[in-house]
Amino acid sequence: FEAIKNMISAGNASAATLGFTKGMTQWTPLSAIPEFDAVFNPVPEPPPPPPSSVVMPAVIAASSAPAAPSSTPEAEATLINTSYGMQYKVVGHEMQFVEIVLDMGQTIIAEAGSMMFMSQGINMDTQLGTNTSGGLMDKLFDAGKRVLTGATLFLTTYSSSSGSRETVAFAAPYPGKIVPLDLTVLGGSIICEKHSFLCAARGTTINIEFTRRIGAGFFGGEGFILQRLTGSSMAFIHASGTVVERTLRPGEVLRVDTGCLVAFQPSVSYDIQFVGNIKTALFGGEGLFFVALTGPGKVWLQSLPFSRLADRIIAASPRAGGTRQESGSILGNIGNIIGGDQS
Repeated sequence: FEAIKNMISAGNASAATLGFTKGMTQWTPLSAIPEFDAVFNPVPEPPPPPPSSVVMPAVIAASSAPAAPSSTPEAEATLINTSYGMQYKVVGHEMQFVEIVLDMGQTIIAEAGSMMFMSQGINMDTQLGTNTSGGLMDKLFDAGKRVLTGATLFLTTYSSSSGSRETVAFAAPYPGKIVPLDLTVLGGSIICEKHSFLCAARGTTINIEFTRRIGAGFFGGEGFILQRLTGSSMAFIHASGTVVERTLRPGEVLRVDTGCLVAFQPSVSYDIQFVGNIKTALFGGEGLFFVALTGPGKVWLQSLPFSRLADRIIAASPRAGGTRQESGSILGNIGNIIGGDQS
């Protein structure tokens, strides 16, 4: 066998060369004899492993490279379908806006100056109040009630007039959250604080709502006047800080800071309650009264009333007698004196 293998290596024999040996009954091609299988069908050797100096930099580069952002905040927000045909999505975290997609013929009403952007097929118009069926005096009376609630005299309407779906977006006027309200699901009516209305589908009326009790009017934080939104479609309100929704059981009482109440269903009873004692009232920092909400129904609360934020900003303003502290050290005070921030 070794002699024949040498002949194959020298080219003097091939796979078709016939061979005969002990145990065979006839001449057989060398490729069919098991002893020559490795000669004609050699097994390839595995490639050598790459040097470690080549592998390590690639691994380090892959592990230290920063991850690319998956998408923008706007792309992360998902359009929500409603039973009224329009779609919407609330985009952002602290400085939110709501983007609404309208079918042909659909209209959104909004506070003047709240529009952020709109597509080419949106027609913008202005109307006096939300009463579109009455006469001039009815419209003036309706608009006057809205002014008492802190809203603007005129409302702006945005209508889709093209054959395709059109988009319009409205931004909140200060940091906080936008709350979508399906008025049909919520019983057709919501009572909310002044200045909270942002936009709604056409057909939503914005009326004045008076508190039923004198004590709630004087000490409830919202005065005697609230807003009542009535309709059968979507409405959007905005609040300051973080917004939490609570559902009260029948007879359940929730005591709330007078400035933290945003909205509630008409089934919720609204009243004020004394904080407890004179010492707590004077030194507790929460004022004299709480708002007492009695279920059943839903309530929406805000973590940072805008009035509280504004008071802090005004108090810290140099023109109001406040001081600017630089890095919280004595050097900051010296810098304020030199810079003329303190007399």
